[in-house]
Amino acid sequence: MPSMSPSPAPLVAASARPLQGRVRVPGDKSISHRALMLGALAIGETTIDGLLEGDDVLATAAAMRAFGAIVTRTEPGRWRVRGVGVGGFLEPEDCIDFGNSGTGARLAMGLVASQAISVTFTGDASLRARPMGRILDPLRRMGVQVLARSKDRLPLTLKGPDITLPIEYRVPVPSARVKSAVLFAGLNTPGITTIIEPTPTRDHTERLLERFGAALEVDRNEDGERVVRLEGRRDLKAQPLVIPGDPSSAAFLIVAALLIDGSDLTIESMLLNPMRIGLIETLVEMGGAIEIDNRRTVGGEAVGDVRVRASRLRGVVVPAERAPSMIDEYPALAIAAAFAEGVTVMNGISELRLKESDRIAALAAGLGANGVTVEEGPESLAVTGGAARIGGGTVATRLDHRIAISFLVLGLAGHAPVTIDDSRAIDTHFPEFQALMNGLGAHFERAEPAAA
Repeated sequence: MPSMSPSPAPLVAASARPLQGRVRVPGDKSISHRALMLGALAIGETTIDGLLEGDDVLATAAAMRAFGAIVTRTEPGRWRVRGVGVGGFLEPEDCIDFGNSGTGARLAMGLVASQAISVTFTGDASLRARPMGRILDPLRRMGVQVLARSKDRLPLTLKGPDITLPIEYRVPVPSARVKSAVLFAGLNTPGITTIIEPTPTRDHTERLLERFGAALEVDRNEDGERVVRLEGRRDLKAQPLVIPGDPSSAAFLIVAALLIDGSDLTIESMLLNPMRIGLIETLVEMGGAIEIDNRRTVGGEAVGDVRVRASRLRGVVVPAERAPSMIDEYPALAIAAAFAEGVTVMNGISELRLKESDRIAALAAGLGANGVTVEEGPESLAVTGGAARIGGGTVATRLDHRIAISFLVLGLAGHAPVTIDDSRAIDTHFPEFQALMNGLGAHFERAEPAAA
């Protein structure tokens, strides 16, 4: 797995030319993680086309190798995974290091929970600071033993029982990671594992499980809650997979094209899963000129080509119930809000405080450093757009790739250059970002690290 350079890498973004043309963004990160994991449990060889090759996903590939799967990169974006079968994971010889990847670590905990092996998980400083209790609580109910630091933080060790117990689990807060971890644990658990979602979350796990042949049923109960039932101890069969473009990566290009005068950009083959397009819905409400062409289905997921043209935006109130469909895109939205007329209010976003950084605090600090008026609440952010001069500040990225890329976009659209203190985290999610944006007319320059 690539390791992050020990030295910070500041980067400066200055005003960009109009963004024009047609581009593709890397494959969706959420689907990439899950494709590798389910391929590792399937019988036969799974082929994956379009896998995201950022550090986070490469950490998952390395973990699947440590569990006994044969994971091979045949060419850029194309991978093969020969699985070991449900229940066939080997006990790894060393700790499993997920670097900065919260998704990889949390989902993998579900994978190993129902295997009668011991696995120690660790990660970088950012990941070790993040609590894992939401994932571990249901796994403990299934019989998994956990040895962890205070607040259930990494490094921690899971020891699976000989036979895990099927549970019915109502997800207390909307979380696709918690849901997915429990379903993954249910794959090698006898009986029916049931998840109840009062608020639906992204459903890539369910779609892929059905694709691999899992015994899965999805419906609604009498209260209208989404219910997912999985019968365990069933074989999974290897599948050919094509991964569409990541809407979380595309979010930065979409916002940049809306804000930079003269832009007319089309993002091809982007994932349009209904639970992943909240940002597009919000930007259209703000007056963004966004059109979707060539809608189609690829590998069980909705896909289309998204055309974006420069637009004058206005502030809106984003309802809390929209948060699950755009939780990763709020940093990009905050940048759009900085240039919109009026105030944009984002409600129900407390989950952002538990990401790679406290993203509410990081956004408030970064926007304030660049002349934007912002009000931070416990689970909300209000951004007043249209300041006379935006930019000119330095932003602490807190080793968070979405904070880093978001403020580079601010610099591309702003009145003065913006410096981010460290660009290294970008490789965890969107390693092609700088080259892709430079090719479209963006302008980035390396800067000297601040004196210690």
